[in-house]
Amino acid sequence: NVGKSSLFNLLTEQGAAAENFPFCTIDPNEAQCGVPDQRFKWLCDLYKPPSKVPAKLLVTDIAGLIKGASEGAGLGNAFLSHIQAVDGIYHCVRAFESDEVIHVDDSVDPVRDLETIQSELCKKDLAYVKKQITAHETAKQGQKAPKLSESYISARDKIVAHLEEDKPAFMAGFTDSEIADFKVCAPALITTKPIIYLVNLSKKNFIAKKSKWLPRIADWVTSHGGGTVIPFSVEYEEEVFGAFQAGGAAAKQEVIAAHQGTKSVLPRIIKCGYKELNLIYFFTAGEKEVRAWNIYNGSLAPQAAGAIHSDFERGFIKAELCAYDDFKEHCGGKASMANLKSLGKYRQEGKNYVVKDGDIIEFKFNVS
Repeated sequence: NVGKSSLFNLLTEQGAAAENFPFCTIDPNEAQCGVPDQRFKWLCDLYKPPSKVPAKLLVTDIAGLIKGASEGAGLGNAFLSHIQAVDGIYHCVRAFESDEVIHVDDSVDPVRDLETIQSELCKKDLAYVKKQITAHETAKQGQKAPKLSESYISARDKIVAHLEEDKPAFMAGFTDSEIADFKVCAPALITTKPIIYLVNLSKKNFIAKKSKWLPRIADWVTSHGGGTVIPFSVEYEEEVFGAFQAGGAAAKQEVIAAHQGTKSVLPRIIKCGYKELNLIYFFTAGEKEVRAWNIYNGSLAPQAAGAIHSDFERGFIKAELCAYDDFKEHCGGKASMANLKSLGKYRQEGKNYVVKDGDIIEFKFNVS
């Protein structure tokens, strides 16, 4: 929990309050942060457009969680309803000692904190699932009780059993039909959301790349369904970002060089969050604008066109495109597709084309 709002400020370059006491964040803050990508930077350098729009990740800073939240402790149900609304979770835990930084439980133990948060999320999901099951399986007035499929019953029983043992729903393991049938009943489970575990270390331990807590946290994550664990240090990241604000890229590099070449992990945190949501992006590039467009991995060309405007999807004719790597290799340093067309690298695709990450696309459409 400690470092959560400070990390949010760093990711989004905002000034959200980051005071040192529990529940500083009451209403969730939201902001978009750009997804770092050298391909986007290269296209911008080539086209030099007045408008440059990178892929974006919407980040929400939600109040910290304590034991008993599922029963209303702390900010309790407000927190849990906020987290229910997001698509994925950065789970930030403290793994450093400091007399100046308060811990709600008066001692530092990130494994205990992980257990506490998982337990509260499972309890919230259990209450939600039981309510949804009752509503779904109860006959409406004047109607017969709905017929329940075997897949639904199997999924229901597994989810309830896991949540009653404080195990996340995703650990139950489901078939495609179980997911489809039960999602109709309970579409907003918290413990099926992807999680990235962020371990906030002291500056000293982060630079040394060691902490007594890291192996214990790794063991806990592995035994609780696995996931990505990223050690970082708000203390160090603030120093690096402060240097950049004061003196630009050169000052930032001086700080990094003075600390054994330890780079910021903020780009990795953003990229991992983006990937966990199963997102990719394609580019549109021209003299007026270079932009990266968020789409889900596996999207067909018309769906990708719809990311730009619904008319593009409704009136989709075709997509004219090339792969980023092909463009960089064959464009000859020119902001033009001419060389790629002559080499057959710039092609037309129809409505069944699955868009690839980094495709550079121009859509043709007609809604008349």
